[in-house]
Amino acid sequence: MARPNEQVGALLQEYADLVAITGGDAYRARVYEKAARSVAGYHLDVSTLDAAGLRAIPNVGTSIAAKVTEYFRTGQIAAVEELRAKIPAGVRELTEIPTLGPRKAMVLYDERGIASVQDLLDALDAGRLAGLKGFGPRTEENLRHGIDLLRQSGGRVDLGVATELAEEIVGALSKVPGCVRCTYAGSLRRMRETVGDLDVLAVSKNPGTIMDALTGLDLVAEVIARGNTKTSIRTTAGLQVDLRVVPPESWGAALQYFTGSKAHNVRTREIAVRQGLKLSEYGLFTVPRDEHDGDDEQGEQRGQRGRKGGRRRPAAEAVETGETGELVVSKTEEEVYERIGLPWIPPTLREDRGEIEAARAGTLPKVVTEKDIRGDLHTHTDLTDGVATLAEMVAAAAARGYAYYAITDHAPNLFMQRMTDAKMLSQRDQVRALGERYPKLTLLHGTELNIDPGGEVDWPEDFLAGFDICVASVHSHFNQSRAEMTRRIVRACENPAVNVIGHPTARLIGRRPPVDVDLEAVYEACARTSTALEVNASPDRLDLNDENILAAKRHGVKFAINTDAHAVAHLDLLRFGAGTAQRGWLTPDDVINTWPLRRLRTFLRKGRKR
Repeated sequence: MARPNEQVGALLQEYADLVAITGGDAYRARVYEKAARSVAGYHLDVSTLDAAGLRAIPNVGTSIAAKVTEYFRTGQIAAVEELRAKIPAGVRELTEIPTLGPRKAMVLYDERGIASVQDLLDALDAGRLAGLKGFGPRTEENLRHGIDLLRQSGGRVDLGVATELAEEIVGALSKVPGCVRCTYAGSLRRMRETVGDLDVLAVSKNPGTIMDALTGLDLVAEVIARGNTKTSIRTTAGLQVDLRVVPPESWGAALQYFTGSKAHNVRTREIAVRQGLKLSEYGLFTVPRDEHDGDDEQGEQRGQRGRKGGRRRPAAEAVETGETGELVVSKTEEEVYERIGLPWIPPTLREDRGEIEAARAGTLPKVVTEKDIRGDLHTHTDLTDGVATLAEMVAAAAARGYAYYAITDHAPNLFMQRMTDAKMLSQRDQVRALGERYPKLTLLHGTELNIDPGGEVDWPEDFLAGFDICVASVHSHFNQSRAEMTRRIVRACENPAVNVIGHPTARLIGRRPPVDVDLEAVYEACARTSTALEVNASPDRLDLNDENILAAKRHGVKFAINTDAHAVAHLDLLRFGAGTAQRGWLTPDDVINTWPLRRLRTFLRKGRKR
């Protein structure tokens, strides 16, 4: 289940969208959008706050606080329900299409009677949007692409949503008497950027109690199937969860098998077969004698080696699993991999992208972990679009044990944030003063610059020289041509003040596609100019993604794993950035914010003397 803050934040954002769809006051919609962000990112549980506590949240006034209180008292907000009733459900469905805003969705309904995604696709195919103001050929192309993105998501959820749900389920099942251990597996354990369903694995000698516990959770909307070893449910959010319960001796083999990926498992099974063994979710077994050729002396020798220290499965288990050979190993993943001649391979690498070959050659990378990261280099405060104060963000960074921490609020060319030179200089003084309170934490005063359509950034060179770090990002004009976008980002890399390119492809997973850019040219520019590429840890970005990281690494590019935090709670998103970096085979040496401060400062100078 979503945190209370996120539940209320989603409702307030929906209200803002509904106000916009119905042609309400634009200012009112913006007020609720800001409140939605503030509530979702607030560090305290809003369900525990009284009216005064709610009004203490940035952008939350008396009226909004009353709506939040109403939600926790009644389970709904009357104003939201009233607006929902005025709008066909299909129009709200249309707003889920990336690139289609609420007002345009209402225009489609009013002018063409379009009330679903399929209606829109049919209208596009029939040319029925011709002549409709604001819906020219380029818009039609964007709408088709947006529909493709929506359908590709196919009910998949991002890492943040999947992890929260998985941890809630694992936490509940782990408390059940007789549950020896429990964890999640599948694509979530491999840290894929989106998850289609959850695989949960538990150890117990009494599977029935674990199955009862799962099906009895409040989040269960439907029990799809129930058995002695596997139960599948669908949650109230629509996500399928498959629970498998195995005996203690099968834990390692089951965890390896259900973690996947399918391609990786095919490779490990092939290796086992070549050694005269069978690998399955039940364990690593010798191949039964009758499956060898009778005169296969080599096969018999393999069997003898495999039987050393092994045991025969009981007949009942043999029938159930289809195995009649002797169990060799199965208790831990490490011993399963070791027995087939491989070191343990981190789950994030198990995609059959060369990890088997690297393991055999002894060149498997020691991938970066969250614990390796010494500080966050891209964060925001309420000076711009964050929801926490500078003091709150710094205190949270200190509590995480960081060695250094950068504050990088938006620069003036992002006009809605109303940044000025005076505001930024005043914040710099506050940063220096706060630094004296935290002697173990070095505070870096930075900014997130805006890369304009021509590749220029905010502020002149002399003003930029005063920052400790500058992140530069694309925040607008996402539809430039490939050549224009490439020149734009490369030019930013060549700026001596720019240290990191933030969320380099500007994508929002399931909502906005990556910009069209020649990434190879960007990688070359980054390597040439000592400019790092960001691995943005926000689950709706994860930008760069793993495949792009792999490509950039081959060019010798360095990276920064950052949260782009706009609230204290967002600092916890770092683990998703670390997981994405692992999937891109990054080591601590590849990541600048794992480095000691002196080495980091040298990199940030980009060859300048300052």
